[in-house]
Amino acid sequence: MTHRSGNLTLEELTAAVGAGEIDTVIVAFTDMQGRLIGKRLSARLFLEDAASHGAECCNYLLAVDVDMNTVEGYAMSSWSRGYGDMAMIPDLATLRRAPWLPGTALVTADLHWLDENPVVASPRQILKNQLARLAEHGLEALVATELEFIVFDDGYRDAWAKGYRGMRNSSDYNIDYALLAGTRMEPLLRDIRVGMDGAGMYCEGVKGECNLGQQEIGFRYAPALDTCDNHSVYKNGAKEIADAHGKSITFMAKFDEKEGNSCHIHISLRGTDGSAVFADKDAPHGMSKMFRHFLAGQLAVMRELTLFSAPNINSYKRYVPGSFAPTALAWGLDNRTCALRVVGQGHGMRVENRVPGGDVNQYLAVSALIAAGLYGIENELELEDLFEGNAYTSDVPRVPATLRESAALFARSAFAREAFGNEVVDHYLNYAQIEIAAYDSAVTDWERVRGFERL
Repeated sequence: MTHRSGNLTLEELTAAVGAGEIDTVIVAFTDMQGRLIGKRLSARLFLEDAASHGAECCNYLLAVDVDMNTVEGYAMSSWSRGYGDMAMIPDLATLRRAPWLPGTALVTADLHWLDENPVVASPRQILKNQLARLAEHGLEALVATELEFIVFDDGYRDAWAKGYRGMRNSSDYNIDYALLAGTRMEPLLRDIRVGMDGAGMYCEGVKGECNLGQQEIGFRYAPALDTCDNHSVYKNGAKEIADAHGKSITFMAKFDEKEGNSCHIHISLRGTDGSAVFADKDAPHGMSKMFRHFLAGQLAVMRELTLFSAPNINSYKRYVPGSFAPTALAWGLDNRTCALRVVGQGHGMRVENRVPGGDVNQYLAVSALIAAGLYGIENELELEDLFEGNAYTSDVPRVPATLRESAALFARSAFAREAFGNEVVDHYLNYAQIEIAAYDSAVTDWERVRGFERL
């Protein structure tokens, strides 16, 4: 992680603890659902023990549903295996202040079994494995995630108590790029931006989006692992800051029938010597052969890897023609109707993948982008012609329409098993199957309105 003012070395943490500035250290990791999970430790215990040895947590944390219910079907964790421990091993390069929490520092952890082997199905480990494959080619990935959310004037507990009905969005109309209505939210948005800068991130700014109360706070690109670590801290911290303001924000992919929350992911590869391997000023559109192979790999396996970009039932409700969410698996130059939008030049040449929503597990989505790109590079796949015009009305292949379809494609994918291994594929297939079963058994408000009296 690039050292910024909010980052801490172990020596700086020791000094801050000695000065009484920090008394708590959060040791955390990102679970399957993309949530920040972990423990609050006394700073003294962290320095004396956990910094070097880690902290234990129950292995069911990678084998539960969104309600934290233990569920069947996971090889790593079950009643028959006794729900034992795994270890959160702090990555001290991620140690940072959490300015919105008094006296608190935070560190991202890798998950290991007690025999010190990594937990293969943990999202961060999946990404680290793909980054290691890139490094074998003399390459590294630079990534930015553009995460949208909707702001509500209701606090989280009030929203829960009313069943998320009758909530008041923090704007009354479309505020895409608008400043006036955004000013009403600025006390909250500014606290989020300043807080994240104080946690060592590089906040670029904020803009309004199309849905009521919808915003996007942007952060500067960084090495892939740094960006994904920052994403989890930001997402969790933004909710905590909203809660302190008596408001709530949601990152769910589709809150209502208006525009959903996206998480466009920008990715570019560079040589480990810093060279711009995606750019070739003498080639068509300034795109190198490697970049063209990389894009061809995305298109070749995108449908079968969509589960890693759209992991929930709600994810697929975002894919509506004309909504700025993609439905067509095509690539274009600065064309927002395509799933893959090529932008930039030179060192800034990159592709924006528009498929993920705000509910994405960013480690998994970036892992899928790298694996697909390496498939294209290693096999020198030829890139189809760019798409021009409105891809929504085209006859190109479509994004899977449901989680059920996406899971079936993932299950049949020989490529997914080759790229990630059977343990990872089976683990996340079980996650999808549990979500599908829960949805199939739920009775919704839509059903009651249609059927209570009239059927």
